[in-house]
Amino acid sequence: MKIIVLVKEVPDTYGDRKLNLETGLADRAASESVLDEISERSLEVALSYADSQAGTEVVLLSVAPEGSTATVRKGLAMGADSAIHIADVGLVGADITLTAQVLAAAISRVGFDLVIAGNLSTDGSGGMVPAALAELLDVAHMTGLNEITITLDAVSGAREIEGGAQQVSAALPAVVSITEALPDARFPNFKGIMAAKKKPLEVLSAADLNVDIDDSQIARTIMLSVAQKPPRAAGVRIVDEGDAAEKLADFLVENRLV
Repeated sequence: MKIIVLVKEVPDTYGDRKLNLETGLADRAASESVLDEISERSLEVALSYADSQAGTEVVLLSVAPEGSTATVRKGLAMGADSAIHIADVGLVGADITLTAQVLAAAISRVGFDLVIAGNLSTDGSGGMVPAALAELLDVAHMTGLNEITITLDAVSGAREIEGGAQQVSAALPAVVSITEALPDARFPNFKGIMAAKKKPLEVLSAADLNVDIDDSQIARTIMLSVAQKPPRAAGVRIVDEGDAAEKLADFLVENRLV
């Protein structure tokens, strides 16, 4: 079985996260870039299955800037067999649909039985790439799984719904997205880190995947405006001089809070 795991490099949530006020894009130089935690959990799902099923191939797939090789290699150090890194300056600012198109082209190129992704990245939080990818690949898609079971010919699991849990299943090939309810990822050990340096990591451009990039494609989603959040203003202080209740009532009325 070949399992493709979508992984994403994101700004560290423990660092400063800022928007570029000219482009509306995340300023990735504002903090350290790391492998998204939900990507690591997705990889853990694939590796746990591979541990119990000999012959399973786990392939990482990432759309990321050219300097993101070290982040992708972390996934190889954790235990993935190989990686595909799509790096193309023309994809800067690409929206969900274009990103899914590029990912689908790469997956179709190498073949797959199962694609595993996180439900939401910690930067864009769009949550629609797995669904768009399944549509382009013309396979079943199961979203937001809190539990997952993989067999040689099918995948099943449970997703949370209002008032309970919904059991879902699909024959392979398929695309699934998982939530943070799945186990934490394993840490890369020294042996894995050394082995990662020799594992195959293919860097591709959009042209390599026969995906034409032009301004009209990137601008499928248009940012109309972006502004920095204003600094927090000082609050209003009411000193009780016998009329505090009246002042408080006036304040609430003035700010339409009553």
